[in-house]
Amino acid sequence: MVEIKRALISVSDKKNLDNFVKGLHDFGVEILSTGGTAKKIADLGIPVKQVSDYTGFPEMMDGRVKTLHPKIHGGLLGLRNSAAHMDQLKKHDIGLIDMVVVNLYPFKEVTKKANIKLEEAIENIDIGGPSMLRSGAKNFRSVAVICNPDKYAEVLKEMKKNKGRIGDVTLEKLAVEVFEHTAQYDATIEAFLGKKFGRSAVADKKADTGLPPALNLELKKVQDLRYGENPHQKAAFYKDEAIKEPGVSTAKQLHGKELSFNNILDLNAAIEIVKDFEEPAVSVIKHTNPCGAAVADTLKKAFVDALDADRLSAFGSIVGLNKKVDPEAAKAIIDEADFVECIIAPSYDEKALETLKTKKNLRILEVPNFGTKKGKPDLDMKKVVGGMLVQDRDLKSDVDVKVVTKKKPTKAELESLLFGWKIAKHVKSNGIVLTKGTKTVGTGAGQMSRVDSVIIAARKAGKLASGSCLASDAFFPKEDAVQMAKKAGVVAIIQPGGSIRDAEVIKAADKAGIAMVFTGARHFKH
Repeated sequence: MVEIKRALISVSDKKNLDNFVKGLHDFGVEILSTGGTAKKIADLGIPVKQVSDYTGFPEMMDGRVKTLHPKIHGGLLGLRNSAAHMDQLKKHDIGLIDMVVVNLYPFKEVTKKANIKLEEAIENIDIGGPSMLRSGAKNFRSVAVICNPDKYAEVLKEMKKNKGRIGDVTLEKLAVEVFEHTAQYDATIEAFLGKKFGRSAVADKKADTGLPPALNLELKKVQDLRYGENPHQKAAFYKDEAIKEPGVSTAKQLHGKELSFNNILDLNAAIEIVKDFEEPAVSVIKHTNPCGAAVADTLKKAFVDALDADRLSAFGSIVGLNKKVDPEAAKAIIDEADFVECIIAPSYDEKALETLKTKKNLRILEVPNFGTKKGKPDLDMKKVVGGMLVQDRDLKSDVDVKVVTKKKPTKAELESLLFGWKIAKHVKSNGIVLTKGTKTVGTGAGQMSRVDSVIIAARKAGKLASGSCLASDAFFPKEDAVQMAKKAGVVAIIQPGGSIRDAEVIKAADKAGIAMVFTGARHFKH
């Protein structure tokens, strides 16, 4: 437990400061401060000593150097239980500092400004602030460190309870918060300068992918979740505030029960599919895979078409829409679907929202600024035990196709193939999508064998498989999947190509009378 006798306060964000310094003054705490903070405290009628008067050394270099002094850091770092430290402090006339209250220059906020000049960004890199916080946090047994204005009331309450003292548990928690804060602050600076100047020279220039040699993630907890994928797993949802791209992390919940871990994953899949289309588009998601997806002239028709692809699997689904939800689409969702868990869309007509809210537990999410592209797209990260795989996201949708069979697809078939190709990007590998026009009729996802995926897609499609087009996320390694597609009634296939057996696969397609086009690009999704 530490009794607070002297505090150093230097803050950019003066939120909650008035009551806090008044409270410290009531306990007889001597206050040291700098610049605008000292003026603010003095204006409150509370005694305050300028750091420059305390150290006997003036601020210099436009304020770049003001707290970097032995009388500051000696007073923070000196071990109270070390006779040697105490003797050295006394010898050099250095007093103890029991509390340091600092929040840092607003680097993140400043660098959000459009066309920010490098010079302005650099001047908002705080040096003295992090140094004082780290010195105090290193000596947390004897120094209270506060970097969060929201903690002032809590600290004062404890001091009142303990007659001007702060307990060990609170000291420990404050120190941890400081190191979290300074780590995030440095990560923000590194991200800005890395983008400005290019990444560290540590990277092998011959093999440099443009990805950073070290990855510093700055994620803020949005909410604790009831549980993870299963009830025995703890979970929370974190947000990368540096990423401004519209999506599930920027969505606002307008209605319904609390989101679950699995809801958030499925909502992300739902909205990312419909982002690929300019026309009204709807996705119906189960376990991150589309059991149905469609593009049509209206949202209502797109929804019904997507639902018709697999009404059985759509029970308990998540629905994504890429246009403002109108009353007709809302009514179709309520009337046609057996049970929908969540809906995510750019916005909602007032009457549409009223209709949807008749379902008490239906989770309704709105994605502001949908369709805008803000900054660099987020990276795709997949966690493995003890490590992280990082890659660019698969944003490739448009391709130049090459007809490789004797039979050419008709204009309508090609349109359907390209639609299916966009949907296949979002299906777990091995992925097969059967389409008619711009709607799916059957999906086979996540199978170890591509033939099995074709079988499942055809079974899901039923009679609609006849005359359908087939999109495969990766090449056919053998002709057997083509033979199975023929059996189902498929008339055209789109696939990447690139197998050592392409010639055999093309020959099988020619024999089956199926048109086939190659994209030269694949859409694996693990």
